[in-house]
Amino acid sequence: MHDEPARDQPEDPPLQRSKGRPRSTTADDAILAAARSLLADGGWAGLTMGDVATRAGVAKTTLYRRWNSKHELAIAAVAEMLGTLHLPDRGTDLRADIEDVVRRFAALLGRPEMRTALMGLVADSTSDPALRQRIREEVVDPQKRLVVEGRARAKSRGEISAPGDIDVDLVFDVISGTVVQHILVSAEPATDAWVQRFTTFVVAGLLA
Repeated sequence: MHDEPARDQPEDPPLQRSKGRPRSTTADDAILAAARSLLADGGWAGLTMGDVATRAGVAKTTLYRRWNSKHELAIAAVAEMLGTLHLPDRGTDLRADIEDVVRRFAALLGRPEMRTALMGLVADSTSDPALRQRIREEVVDPQKRLVVEGRARAKSRGEISAPGDIDVDLVFDVISGTVVQHILVSAEPATDAWVQRFTTFVVAGLLA
């Protein structure tokens, strides 16, 4: 038996279809919105995967394909909220940049869903090293971009002489740690006077 002529063979193999349907960003948004709503309404104990699915109007399988635990979902919700923080380019000085981000961060921490999620995650992470690592990688470390951006602007304006003059990790810890302590632990408001006093302290240390 003779082989089939080469011209009868297709030039290219058929395209492989990817398995499964594309992930729906609409479902993601609905789930995260439902999680934030439940955190605000019912606190940490009120956040259950079943209730999130019901409020979001999605099947549990849809929810678990995206986030397989309450902790993962809460981390995603917190990371999304913190992702809205930015440094508007006022073109002025380092003090204005720091004061602006302190106000914005304090306002976020004042939201019940953010406060509930953060305190619940931190409490549960005390006995869960893997959860602490996830929080550090997905919530804490990405926000250091604000310090990096602020440092670059200060250098471009001649306020600092070199990028290495500001320790990103230390500055982040000082600012975020103080604001978290003030808002979440001490439960004090971020008044204009407090924000200005704190900013003066930070800038004095940075530019000393």
